[in-house]
Amino acid sequence: MRPDADDTMTFPDHEGGMDIQEWQHEIHALAVEKGWYPNGEQRPAAEHLANLHAEVSEAWEEYRKGHPLDHIYFREDGKPEGFPVEIADVVIRCLDMADAIGIDLARVIRMKHIFNKTRPFRHGGKMA
Repeated sequence: MRPDADDTMTFPDHEGGMDIQEWQHEIHALAVEKGWYPNGEQRPAAEHLANLHAEVSEAWEEYRKGHPLDHIYFREDGKPEGFPVEIADVVIRCLDMADAIGIDLARVIRMKHIFNKTRPFRHGGKMA
């Protein structure tokens, strides 16, 4: 079933209440199930990073095409596309990589956020 381009797909709501750690485990388990870790082998960190970079590049391409940043559209086969979808893919890749490597990403995000609160306004004189 292909939704209309201006419609959003309806997904079961049971996954919506998961925390980051639960998403991390579920996303990695799906990647394993779908064959991205053959024979339980670890993927090289460089491969994880390259795939993450590819998703960022796909988001950049959606931006360059001039699609509105909040617009999701659908291919004929029903696959969602657009800038928001590519940003979701970036997060999915990060969560998969973290779980594969054994990083408690929720813990590290909290740690880094608490530290970032101590930084001065535009620390380091950076413009962006």
